[in-house]
Amino acid sequence: MPHTFKPFQKNSSISFDTFFGPIEEAIKGMPPYTSGCNVPLKFTIDHYLKTLVFYHLQEHTSAQHLLQVLEQDDYARENIAPPGGIKKSTLSETINSKGLEQFLYVFNQLQLHASGILSPRFSELGNIVAIDGSLIDAVFSMAWADYRKGAKKAKVHMGLDVNRSIPRKLFLTDGKAGERPFVSQILSSGETGVMDRGYQSHELFDKWQEEGILFVCRIKAGTRRTIIEKFDIDPESCVFFDGIVHLGTPGVNQTKKTLRLVGYEINKVKYQVTTDRYDLTAEQIALIYKLRWDVEKFFAWWKRHLKVYHLIARSEHGLMVQILAGLITYLLLAIYCHKQHNEHVSIKRLRELRIRIQNELRNPEKIKTNVKDQKETEP
Repeated sequence: MPHTFKPFQKNSSISFDTFFGPIEEAIKGMPPYTSGCNVPLKFTIDHYLKTLVFYHLQEHTSAQHLLQVLEQDDYARENIAPPGGIKKSTLSETINSKGLEQFLYVFNQLQLHASGILSPRFSELGNIVAIDGSLIDAVFSMAWADYRKGAKKAKVHMGLDVNRSIPRKLFLTDGKAGERPFVSQILSSGETGVMDRGYQSHELFDKWQEEGILFVCRIKAGTRRTIIEKFDIDPESCVFFDGIVHLGTPGVNQTKKTLRLVGYEINKVKYQVTTDRYDLTAEQIALIYKLRWDVEKFFAWWKRHLKVYHLIARSEHGLMVQILAGLITYLLLAIYCHKQHNEHVSIKRLRELRIRIQNELRNPEKIKTNVKDQKETEP
């Protein structure tokens, strides 16, 4: 039997319903979520998804903050929490041991949904995925989050669909884990990964080319290069070099396969990026690398406005669930902002959504106004 969410009965907010609505489609085909015994679950996947999305949407700062809202806020108690409420022990046990498969499924489905409706900003460049890692401060009880003596950190490895400004794929490791091995796992066929100097590896450059992986990667200024061929460049361009090279020292760490190298200067800063894309101009290669900063801006926005790194879980399983919940919330925002305003996600629209929800709860007549407004914005 297909899984469906029960409609809200009291203290209704049409804006929250609209925002959360795409999950109705995303859960179709979702792996079953069961208790593992004959006792029915009181904290169902419905409550689980709503609770963690509500947590990020409303900027709650701790599990205790969330639990207090679920208990004392009329709307949250009646529409988000399970009947009878939820205890701290139940919430902790659930997040740290259950639901990962279901949250990952919903994330993937929403990502496909968003990809299908959002228009690419730079279609002439192809599918560009900015890849980077982001450290998460952990506590000492999180023994798995190994980083260095006196500090515990976890690391998120993520690809951002630059054309649509939405998360693509992600992996979670301890803070010490290297980032380079995740490139081939994040990228799909036909996508171009764009990376900073930390991903430079001559061995991997060869391997990626053998595997047909497309990439644009900045290299360190002192990297030795052997020029095989130079291409003509526009003297009026910011580009000062474009050609085919071998990177590294012969007999030591030199690439076996040749690469394209593009050098350019912006604001008196020189950049050198290597790539296996020969179908674009040097200026377009420079633009692709510039777009890499989008993933860092995404991490900063995501942490600040959705409070994703305010931990409510301690296990690796639980932290991954929380990160997925934060990404699901962001994808719901991306879909909502596109459908309601034909815009990308912004703090203005996020605040507006929060205000609309509060206005509807304070004054039920606002629901009628907002229903009319939303119908007028529907295509």
